[in-house]
Amino acid sequence: MKFAQFLLNGAKSNIPKQVDRFSKFSPSPLSMKQFIDFGSANACEKTSFVFLRQELPVRLANIMKEIDFLPDKLLGTPSLQLLQSWYAQSLMELVDFLEKDPHDKNVLKKFTEALVSVRNRHNNVVPTMAQGVLEYKEAFGVDPVTNQNVQYFLDRFYMSRISTRMLMNQHTLIFDGSTNPAHPKHIGSIDPNCDVVEVVKDAYETSKMLCEQYYLTSPEMEIQQVNSKMSDQPLHIVYVPSHLYHMLFELFKNAMRATVETHEDSITLPPIKVRVSLGHEDLTIKMTDRGGGVPLRKIERLFSYMYTTAPSPVQDNARNAPLAGFGYGLPISRLYAKYFQGDIQLYSMEGYGTSAVIYLKALSSESVERLPVFNKSALRHYQSTTEADDWCIPSKEPKKLGKYELSAQ
Repeated sequence: MKFAQFLLNGAKSNIPKQVDRFSKFSPSPLSMKQFIDFGSANACEKTSFVFLRQELPVRLANIMKEIDFLPDKLLGTPSLQLLQSWYAQSLMELVDFLEKDPHDKNVLKKFTEALVSVRNRHNNVVPTMAQGVLEYKEAFGVDPVTNQNVQYFLDRFYMSRISTRMLMNQHTLIFDGSTNPAHPKHIGSIDPNCDVVEVVKDAYETSKMLCEQYYLTSPEMEIQQVNSKMSDQPLHIVYVPSHLYHMLFELFKNAMRATVETHEDSITLPPIKVRVSLGHEDLTIKMTDRGGGVPLRKIERLFSYMYTTAPSPVQDNARNAPLAGFGYGLPISRLYAKYFQGDIQLYSMEGYGTSAVIYLKALSSESVERLPVFNKSALRHYQSTTEADDWCIPSKEPKKLGKYELSAQ
């Protein structure tokens, strides 16, 4: 059932009109510098309210438009039906504030409460979508075209979610009337003086504890830092520590799992080596393990939502996060890096180990949101094609031509 049909069958038949209305606008990306400047010197709740009551519906509607182009069988899963209802409800709750008076303090208070409600409603969007994809894959399998379309959509869907949560967090943290005692110098969720090495150490310690719960052992970490600007100074940038922690935690989990399983018969485990370097344009973190590596043909699979090397997770109410699960850890970690124009790349030597490199922008003015836009260009990505590839595809089976045998190996 298509998204518009799904909503029209419900009580709120106005929702498709609102989706069409707001999806005609493009999202307005903000830079880290704009977030900081607004939050520190010019923080005005009325200004933030006027911006967000328009911007959040635009971002939601743009991605809701793209949901309609997913395969019908995927849309029909219970997980996707539930997720659609969340987005529809959240959109309408935000649209209700369009005609409200920004000078009314009670309106501003209710808006902040609405943002908290929307944010909480969407807490389980990632595992819910992942569960829907898993159900679809197990029931119907996947073909290359469907896999490519779903991969394209999920990158955009999860990036949209990162961006909307960022906006909601900034508003609620700055204007809820209280300061976070643990991080009094943070501006919302942003640390203007983020100590990168400290975040690396925090992510390592948590991963180490989790690894020891599963394997009763864990590799040590060796860390080096290079500051090309001021060699004797700590490595600080303007960034969202929780985003960086998420990336590092995922990479440490993978590195530890590979290291322990590759060297399970060894007396000692080789360490995970981390090098952090701050240049004029980039802040780069390189993490190297000796976990056996992966073959070249599998590298890109590690960023696919349809692929995981771990067993399928069992959903329960346990508070401990699994060491591996749905397979969305790495691809979403890369989205966190790309959100502010960075990236994550993997370089592997099969039989030896893997290096993961996180690239972040060193300058807050260059750390600009990367946001999906629904337009004709996006639409073309969802249009299936049955055209033959313009490169030869090697076959695993040898082909025979007369008395000659042509091997694809």
